[in-house]
Amino acid sequence: MAMATRPDSSRFPAPDERLVMPECGYEIVGGEVFSVSPAHEPHGSRHSKLSALLEAYAGAAYNAASDMLTRTGQREDFAPDGSVYPMARDPITGGRQLEELAFEVVSSESLAHAGRKAASLIRRGVRRVFAIDVERERGLEWSTATDGWEILGADSVIDDPALVAPLPVRDLVSAGSADDAVARALLAKGNAVVQRALATRHAEGKAEGKAEAIIAVLAARGVPPSEAERARILATRDDATLQRWLEAVARGADAQTLR
Repeated sequence: MAMATRPDSSRFPAPDERLVMPECGYEIVGGEVFSVSPAHEPHGSRHSKLSALLEAYAGAAYNAASDMLTRTGQREDFAPDGSVYPMARDPITGGRQLEELAFEVVSSESLAHAGRKAASLIRRGVRRVFAIDVERERGLEWSTATDGWEILGADSVIDDPALVAPLPVRDLVSAGSADDAVARALLAKGNAVVQRALATRHAEGKAEGKAEAIIAVLAARGVPPSEAERARILATRDDATLQRWLEAVARGADAQTLR
């Protein structure tokens, strides 16, 4: 889908220049004041899932936010349910930069209202706006060509420079856990905690393989280790020790002499 051309930002208030009081429970769309109601279970669950996915998939130079007010015009100040925006501060104002991606969690009844917000966000310069339809479990993207929502295919992905990897629409709209999708994003990011866990698992697997090789060599030579010796060999995780033992049993040592 073609992305919107970014307008001259000098025609608009700064994104973080407030028209409504933060945390007051209201927003202004098209000059009208709307109450922002707490979500019930289906919407609340999707809000939580959306936050987790955007946090995981946001690129290294980007940040993710939930319910962050954005000033889209002289008479508009409202908060998309989810946003991805540049981490660097605006070089002119020193404030935050405009989000590049925005997301709304909607029902069939609220889709039209979300469309008004999407159109305003696009006019302000947000590159792409998406909707997650909870009732029909589908994803939509606002189209500047049709000035309306376009349904995204169930197998489509959101591929964007602001994301570390393509975000599957299925993961956004599904009522299931977001754990697998978050894990894929963390792997794509090369997350340090995940990488350490993988390295540890690899080392443990390598050690286990060597320990089993020692036991197999001993068994093949007709001198299998006792249960206690077998347990000691399998419990050893030092790679240098296991390598030395493997070479020793290959030369004729038995389990009792492995120290």
